[in-house]
Amino acid sequence: MNIQKWLQKHTSSLAGKTVAISGATGGIGKELCGYLCALGASLILLDRNPDKSKALETALLQTYPSVSVRRITVDLEDIDSVKRAAAELLQIPLDALILNAGAYHIPRHKCSTGVDNIFQINFLSPYYLAKTLKPHLDSRGGKVIAVGSIAHTYSETDPMDIDFSTRSKHSLAYGNAKRHLMFALHGLYRGANGLAVTHPGITFTNITAHYPKLIFAIIKHPMKVIFMKPRKACLSILRGLFEDCGYNEWIGPRFFDVWGLPKKRLLKTCKPKEATRIFETAEALYRNL
Repeated sequence: MNIQKWLQKHTSSLAGKTVAISGATGGIGKELCGYLCALGASLILLDRNPDKSKALETALLQTYPSVSVRRITVDLEDIDSVKRAAAELLQIPLDALILNAGAYHIPRHKCSTGVDNIFQINFLSPYYLAKTLKPHLDSRGGKVIAVGSIAHTYSETDPMDIDFSTRSKHSLAYGNAKRHLMFALHGLYRGANGLAVTHPGITFTNITAHYPKLIFAIIKHPMKVIFMKPRKACLSILRGLFEDCGYNEWIGPRFFDVWGLPKKRLLKTCKPKEATRIFETAEALYRNL
């Protein structure tokens, strides 16, 4: 099945709907914004770089002149910036929040919240947005679409090192943050509608361009051939707009979580005791913000 046929089967008009998306200017985000505009959605771009966000707005309006695009500058490393963005979103009739932004191989430091910046960008700030906006979204029958990762399987969480700040490997820190995000949101929405946990598999974007220059120059072309392009990889996230996930389900590529069109399946990567602890940790961190 080609992409166009898939879109006809699994999506419908988003005219009259407002969708906020973080990380809109990245590879996955840009492609997703194009699909959303084509379906008639009004967009709110949540990005930390106002110049990139403005450039994306201009490009989208050139292709889709009838859609509405707004920009809210938010830095996920700065909880005050996140709180301001949430307060602004609470004043907007919002139908969906796509938590797409992420960071992998970046210089690491502690944020003002006291946690590692990879943990805050990929988990704590997105969770704050989701929990704060949940009643607002619920009132409109809206939903949260979270972008997880197969990296969540790299390690179990550690209550003695919640943010993995003692781990030097970025892959472990990133996977731990995504594990927290995915299962904390499942805990938040347990027994309720309005959540889709998704993942795009492995695709060639800036988040994968973290290898040393020589190695990256060698592997980037095979990566482009082997793995799905962002235009196809983001379909899992798009499907999340139209289909809820039950408790501990996610939507991602159907073959080995890497290739193919989206399929929903049950997660078996986190035992109930750990999932409960993750949710309790998320709630405790939220209360202290």
